[in-house]
Amino acid sequence: MSEVGRTKIVKETPYRFRIEQEGAMRVPGIVFASRSLLPDEHEDMALAQVANVATLPGIVRASYAMPDVHWGYGFPIGGVAATDIDADGVVSPGGVGFDISCGVRLLVSRVLDRDRLQPRIRAVMDHLDVAIPRGVGTKGVWRLPNRGVLKQVLAGGARFAVEQGHGVARDVERCEDGGVLEGADPATVSDRAFERGLAQIGSLGSGNHFLEVQAVDRIYDAAVAGHMGLSEGRICVMIHTGSRGLGHQICTDHVRQMGQAMGRYGIHVPDRQLACVPVRSPEGQAYLAAMAAAANYGRANRQLLTEATRRVFEQETATSLDLLYDVSHNLAKIEVHEVHGRECTLCVHRKGATRSLPPHHPDLPADLAAVGQPVLIPGTMGTASYVLAGVPDNPAFFSTAHGAGRVQSRHQAARHTNADALRRGLEESGILVRGSSPRGLAEEKPGAYKDIDAVIETSHQARLARKVARLVPLGVVKG
Repeated sequence: MSEVGRTKIVKETPYRFRIEQEGAMRVPGIVFASRSLLPDEHEDMALAQVANVATLPGIVRASYAMPDVHWGYGFPIGGVAATDIDADGVVSPGGVGFDISCGVRLLVSRVLDRDRLQPRIRAVMDHLDVAIPRGVGTKGVWRLPNRGVLKQVLAGGARFAVEQGHGVARDVERCEDGGVLEGADPATVSDRAFERGLAQIGSLGSGNHFLEVQAVDRIYDAAVAGHMGLSEGRICVMIHTGSRGLGHQICTDHVRQMGQAMGRYGIHVPDRQLACVPVRSPEGQAYLAAMAAAANYGRANRQLLTEATRRVFEQETATSLDLLYDVSHNLAKIEVHEVHGRECTLCVHRKGATRSLPPHHPDLPADLAAVGQPVLIPGTMGTASYVLAGVPDNPAFFSTAHGAGRVQSRHQAARHTNADALRRGLEESGILVRGSSPRGLAEEKPGAYKDIDAVIETSHQARLARKVARLVPLGVVKG
């Protein structure tokens, strides 16, 4: 046994550590990581946050941390926790985060490979630079005429966007939950959230959000990759963004409301950022309805960006892009799982954690049932991203990592980084960068993140998902 800060942690396997249950913890903490991926106890309080999450009312099995875990708001980023609704289990906005339904989708070309794209890559990136709105407060590509249409977006998600002509029917089939999370109620969304969301749909935003043109660099499972349309050299486009200012405002509103309501339910938490209420309480139901509305906004947002990307590729390469999958990594979902030999209805919080469904899971599209869910895990703009697939024996409610995971704050990353030099270095290595600001680029330098290859290897070895393909960036549009 060793101690990380004041958190006692035991190595169970090379890829799994346990935080011993003590004090107010109702369950242990389980951290899927190699020793090198564990957070630095002097600079990152993520493991203490794992222990704090273990105190939540109704939590079952364990408070989990994924290989990319790092310090977040309330929950660590890379945190997974499920609460039993029938045992007064709670829902916590801190277990979802401010960017509700932030997620990733991957587009795959049927015919375009790296060699064929190379003569056109600069033109493609120049046109994407114009076509993809990003940055703080940016207006999106879809000018919604009024709040009534925004309400339809909040209720209908990507499905509504496709019905309005922004995509094809197959897009909805290849999106988590068929493109729309049921239970959304626009009436639970504040006027301020409406104001922030009205003009931003179809935009990347800032921070770590991006659109990347990628090429498949390596295949690990040829049969599964072939089923997904992936082969060495194949061109893909990965889009990473979420619900923008609307989702941020919804989180802000409901954290405040729950903080005021906890006393009525006799709930005490070790960190005010873990504000929570019973799932079945009026406040809990209102949050889930508003969260679902933000999730639908996020999915519609990625759908709009997909169409903008397709238009560029059709114009510049005369080829089309198909959606492989779209999955969120900031959500709380009501799911049924077996706990201690019985089926329980749980509220599964995934914050910076990707759902990883196994083959033949009922929530999968029929044409993916045989291979499992495509699990999309981006790295950094200078390294690689991965496609994995869900496995049957995942121990963490079918969850895995969502990215590389930060090791430096944005301020730390930008402090000693020259954005122009960073851009030149990336271009010299064959990666064209189209950023909206020098500081935004510096904040997202590859060195600010963990080793994505190590994160993926841990996910694979810990049986959270299995490796299918590695993708490398050719061009990056950054927020």
